[in-house]
Amino acid sequence: MNVQVSSAPTIQPANTSKLAIADGDIHPQRNGAADLFPFLEQRWKEHLQTFGSRPRQAYQAGPAYPKSQPNASRRDAWPPEGGRPGSSLPFLQKQLLDENNIQLGILNATGDNGSSFQNREFGAAICHATNLWLEAEWLSKEPRLRGSIVVPFEDTEAAVQEIERWAGDERFAQVLMVTRTADPPGQKRYWKIYEAAAAANLPVGVHAFGFGGYPVSGSGWPSFYIEDMVGHAQSAQSFLTSLVIEGVFERIPNFRLVLIESGFAWLPSLAWRLDKLWRRLKVETPHLTRAPSEYIRERVWLTTQPMEEPQPREHVLDAIDWIGWDRLLFATDYPHWDFDNPTQVLPMPLPEQKRRDFFFNNAMKLYQRT
Repeated sequence: MNVQVSSAPTIQPANTSKLAIADGDIHPQRNGAADLFPFLEQRWKEHLQTFGSRPRQAYQAGPAYPKSQPNASRRDAWPPEGGRPGSSLPFLQKQLLDENNIQLGILNATGDNGSSFQNREFGAAICHATNLWLEAEWLSKEPRLRGSIVVPFEDTEAAVQEIERWAGDERFAQVLMVTRTADPPGQKRYWKIYEAAAAANLPVGVHAFGFGGYPVSGSGWPSFYIEDMVGHAQSAQSFLTSLVIEGVFERIPNFRLVLIESGFAWLPSLAWRLDKLWRRLKVETPHLTRAPSEYIRERVWLTTQPMEEPQPREHVLDAIDWIGWDRLLFATDYPHWDFDNPTQVLPMPLPEQKRRDFFFNNAMKLYQRT
């Protein structure tokens, strides 16, 4: 839902109501590499200036597909004092937090954050610097915000160390990964990351995008940006399927997963298909003691942006009913062009308690803020 398109709201505007909102996906932005310099050793400053970053992709620099808007952002999200959308805390406080009565906002510092750099030691340094930057420039200045711990997930040992550095710091709410990894994410080499997150009592938030080093499709690089965007849901399905079938949920009882910015209406059909095939092929996976859908219903949450919009729009409620209203976390995706406005996101009014759970209580419970 692009913020530039307005329609009649289905609920009272958030800033004039008593409805508190939790936003599960806010993107803070750096204005440039120099923003991280106060948090980097000299050798990594020089490395960054000399060589730049090298994510796991086929391109020398930049994303594989040009964005539909500059910086993939709302046209009105550019701070008046200058800088990139999402780079100004005062402007974000005014335009997003205050205007929408957001009392809990989860910061996901995606993009060029070091999490999957080819040079793993450099990537670990950038991840740590990003977390220090989040702490210094955002979390220490705005109590409504919580951070996601950026980890170099292709380097398991370094990722675990980064989780343990921040474990117990209540300003960080989850561990951050992305849906496109170098190997299927349920495989054993990633388990220690999940175990460390669970030991710290932190969910693992898995955001759409990322560079695993492979095309988003199973048959090469697509032609268009829209194919890349649609592919986010496919990547999330692959990620979740791998975790379930490899037994991550079975082996790590308190592991919790949040799928971010990948949609959610695909989940019922995926679970149905997994259950059907598992019943016929369960001899292949003796480590699974329950049907795949049972793990999913118990341990998986999803953010609502991008909200699927079928015609008629009310059909999306059927998917939510299967998933569970307590498993969805409202998200805006600020400052991106497909920002979801809380006054317009649902196709019809809801009972008051269900509305409060959807917009606020689910996130507060998951992130243990109540």
